[in-house]
Amino acid sequence: MSKTTRDTSEADQITTGTPATKPVYILAIETSCDETSVAIIENGTIIRSNKISSQIDTHQRFGGVVPEVASRKHVESITRMLEQAVDEAGVSLHELSAIAVTEGPGLIGALLVGVVAGKALASALGLPLIGVHHIAGHIYANQLVHELVYPCLSLVVSGGHTELVLLEGPGSFKIIGRTRDDAAGEAYDKVARAMGLPYPGGPHVDRLAQEADTEVKLPRSWLEADSYDFSFSGLKSAVLNVVNQSKMRGETVQVAQIAKGFQASVIDVLVEKASRAVRAYGAKQLLLAGGVAANKGLRSALAVRCEELGVPLLVPPHSLCTDNAAMIGAAAFLKWERGEFDTMELKAEAQLDLETW
Repeated sequence: MSKTTRDTSEADQITTGTPATKPVYILAIETSCDETSVAIIENGTIIRSNKISSQIDTHQRFGGVVPEVASRKHVESITRMLEQAVDEAGVSLHELSAIAVTEGPGLIGALLVGVVAGKALASALGLPLIGVHHIAGHIYANQLVHELVYPCLSLVVSGGHTELVLLEGPGSFKIIGRTRDDAAGEAYDKVARAMGLPYPGGPHVDRLAQEADTEVKLPRSWLEADSYDFSFSGLKSAVLNVVNQSKMRGETVQVAQIAKGFQASVIDVLVEKASRAVRAYGAKQLLLAGGVAANKGLRSALAVRCEELGVPLLVPPHSLCTDNAAMIGAAAFLKWERGEFDTMELKAEAQLDLETW
């Protein structure tokens, strides 16, 4: 990927300690999946605007995201989101310092819409272009509401990712554990679909798990004793087996009890492996990141464990857990400070590597 670094700027003033003469305004674009979002972030921590156009209603009738439909919806919404974000922020285009955009990972067609829009805007305004890793955005959503202290550990839990990421310093990402098959969020949606719950299934499973008094006992996948990796495919299969057996016997599927057992299994593994990693790596904070960070059961269990460990748990508000452009602007500021910018050769990458970003 082609990069460029400029010689003098507000970024140089920040890194050298010289006071900046004006705020740094980064306009950020996020189109990696089924939300079209544009935000303007001031100095990496202040949200001036964060507009989101969700496609959930469109994809619900398909039971999941249809990539081609998502791409078309992004094309329809991107200009409107840009206009609304600029208007709400009260920042003129000529006051912007840089344009940031999610370059990956994600749905390639959806990513392309954002990348093309970002490149066009950066070119038209003569501004630096900053490509951002989607998961780096989820992690640094925490920076919009908390001060990060390094080294820290992030538990990333979203529809396509379940990872433990060690941050030894700003923008330094080392993946110490990842999913070997289904990500947690993906398992939530598949289990919900099997039980006849609407898309997206995660919030419905979480709600039912909170309401149920009893649970269907389900297995935990711990893998090797020293592994921080995750596996939820076997758990998903166990749920499908319970559902199918109930239907074959003509019994009513105990949806709430199954949801409670499924969530208990997922949370037990996530909490145990995250807390073990916090101790092993001496993390000063545990960051929760990704769409499943909105899960009440997971938040509660992690809060209890972190209190026992004496380590602060950092969790973004619900509005910053799901895909949004504010988090992309927060992560982009890391590169702004270092003067690391992309050229117009920037490409959308469906499988972008976090550790080399």
